[in-house]
Amino acid sequence: MLVKFDSNVAGELMMFADVARRLLQAAGKECTARGVIRAEQVPDIVARLRQAAATDKAEHTGGEDDDDQNVVSLGRRAQPFIEFLELTAREKDGFVLWEAPSDFGA
Repeated sequence: MLVKFDSNVAGELMMFADVARRLLQAAGKECTARGVIRAEQVPDIVARLRQAAATDKAEHTGGEDDDDQNVVSLGRRAQPFIEFLELTAREKDGFVLWEAPSDFGA
């Protein structure tokens, strides 16, 4: 299943539900079929995502994951989403809506 994120500033970003679930849960959001992130929420969410990425990195091999070409770290998955959120937050009235065919929190 795909989850589509639409920003009124930054355009569109799509990702698989399993990746979106990890990122939204790290951000403190529920993985419902539809949701919103407002510009004023972005700094807290970005901080949470960066902390989750750092924790994930420390838990898996204690360092760089470049040794295993089959592993894509949470940090690498989070970076495009973080950039998308930060671009959205540049506008006072910026927001991101997400949409999926159904809830994907399980």
